[in-house]
Amino acid sequence: MPRSVPPPDHVLVRRRAVGDRIRAARLAAGLTQQDIAERTGMDRATYNRIEQGHSSPLLDSLFLISDAIGAPLAELLRE
Repeated sequence: MPRSVPPPDHVLVRRRAVGDRIRAARLAAGLTQQDIAERTGMDRATYNRIEQGHSSPLLDSLFLISDAIGAPLAELLRE
């Protein structure tokens, strides 16, 4: 079975930055990771991996997270 090639470092840095913005928005909204997990239908561990930048979420998941936090998606993805 072929191994997946990890993304380049510059992509990982940007993924972590998005996770940091998601976490900051969640905390500003006074929500826990569990709150977001429940609102989006994902488990807390999956959501945590997105915040930590260890997982690359699907666009649909980003829409759900944005809605659950009440923050515009563009704000979470800005550079």
